[in-house]
Amino acid sequence: MINRVSFNENEMTYRLSGEIDHHSAKTARELIDSLIQQKKPSVLKLDFSDVSFMDSSGIGLIMGRYRMMHLYGGELCVVNVPDQLEKIMFLSGLGALGVIEKKGEAYETVE
Repeated sequence: MINRVSFNENEMTYRLSGEIDHHSAKTARELIDSLIQQKKPSVLKLDFSDVSFMDSSGIGLIMGRYRMMHLYGGELCVVNVPDQLEKIMFLSGLGALGVIEKKGEAYETVE
């Protein structure tokens, strides 16, 4: 898994790639958390455009960063989600958080 980080003003984008499993999620989590603590971005974007597989560790990665960004007064956006991962994310309940975006539009939860 190759990860790329970019910064634009108060926004940090972390682009994930390959497969997100227990091992790769731990590595990504440690790096992202360290960067959040150092840079304190107001927005964290997790870019899933190059992710081919994700298990429950990926859901945990997203949830943990969601909580951390809220602790720092920021927000999380999950962007460029491939169709096969979108289903997993919504079945896990991530859609209810309102953080998943695709093609520039945020999904809204209908209650």
